[in-house]
Amino acid sequence: MPLLSCSIPTPLGDMLAVASPQGLCLLEFIGQQGVERELAQVQAARGGAPAQPGASAVLAQVAVELGEYFAGQRQCFGVPLDLVGTPFQLRAWQALLAIPFGQTRSYASQARAIGQPTATRAVAAANGSNKVSIVVPCHRVIGSDGRLTGFGGGLPRKRALLALEDAGGQRDWLQESRGP
Repeated sequence: MPLLSCSIPTPLGDMLAVASPQGLCLLEFIGQQGVERELAQVQAARGGAPAQPGASAVLAQVAVELGEYFAGQRQCFGVPLDLVGTPFQLRAWQALLAIPFGQTRSYASQARAIGQPTATRAVAAANGSNKVSIVVPCHRVIGSDGRLTGFGGGLPRKRALLALEDAGGQRDWLQESRGP
């Protein structure tokens, strides 16, 4: 079965979703830098055929879950994932999935979480290669000094996602730079 794709509107811009029969492979903001490269990587890793516009249970589920997330009704995603990356990237992305809604971590904390405390830069590069935005929450990783750092969708979107996850403005997420 081929890769299927669709566009999903969100308050921060339309997103391209691509799914295999196993799960979501790509979810990125349309027009952001690097989307075409990521799409080509997913297509190559899943048989080489181009993704075709279409509908599937996975695409329908991610659309519903994104709508709930942006409406403040979802803190955890249940859509199945079919991530495309190196073994190191997959480990880094699993650490991202472990960051709770409304919390942030530093890249150094993420490196420690995967058992490679000296791999901070490699973890940052792996986060930059994350092809499933929001669901695999790379937006929750900030600099050790609490500053916002790179995000493929742009820092204004990262800021908006962190603000959305801020429980009613009750905490200053910029001051939270280190997790457990």
